[in-house]
Amino acid sequence: MTNQQEESVCRRLVGRTAVVTGAGSGIGLATARRLASEGANVVCADVDETAGKAAAEEVGGTFVQVDVTDAEQVEALFKTAFDTYGSVDIAFNNAGISPPDDDSILTTGLDAWRRVQEVNLTSVYLCCKAALPYMQRQGKGSIINTASFVAKMGAATSQISYTASKGGVLAMSRELGVQFAREGIRVNALCPGPVNTPLLQELFAKDPERAARRLVHIPAGRFAHAEEIAAAVAFLASDDSSFITASDFLVDGGISGAYVTPL
Repeated sequence: MTNQQEESVCRRLVGRTAVVTGAGSGIGLATARRLASEGANVVCADVDETAGKAAAEEVGGTFVQVDVTDAEQVEALFKTAFDTYGSVDIAFNNAGISPPDDDSILTTGLDAWRRVQEVNLTSVYLCCKAALPYMQRQGKGSIINTASFVAKMGAATSQISYTASKGGVLAMSRELGVQFAREGIRVNALCPGPVNTPLLQELFAKDPERAARRLVHIPAGRFAHAEEIAAAVAFLASDDSSFITASDFLVDGGISGAYVTPL
């Protein structure tokens, strides 16, 4: 982040506690930085101890090593956040995978399907389930679950389990947003377009043709920067989005609105 960007950052989250899963890299890391810059106490959760610790040290937060598919570890994560900082105000449930063996339905095996569902969808269920009681006691909170623009569209170059998992995240977030709205808790599904992260780079480096086929459909003509997604998370975490809940919050460079893109 440049000095000019730092100067323009709001301080909307002073004193609030944010739990970020997948905080060691990509969107999670960018978001941990952004939330901390806005004054939040950030609990950086990641399965990768080295990356997660580095993120927590950088943002002056707390690291918790967690397998987000393990219910007990997820409960311990949110308990640590509460015990350390006294509240759980923001939950950015972001951890996810997109492995190469998740491809067309005709070639994707059941083990690959289940692994992606566990990490991308079941983990969000577990994180919401663990965060909500703290927010209910407080009478307020914001949950942001990472879905994807692919939850809203179809692709002929499919990653079948990834797409289905993100559709599940979107539907679950909508339902929770409705169910808990009158308790002061907002739940939104963040739907990013393709983001220039290590996960995307690894995926596309292996198949330049796939990358080219995707890029041509983005009206903006480029992939998103992780910081642009982090800015959307900060907005959804803050009181500036106080009337936004149960939404499919698209940050996709116009992909989902495009029929033909500019040459």
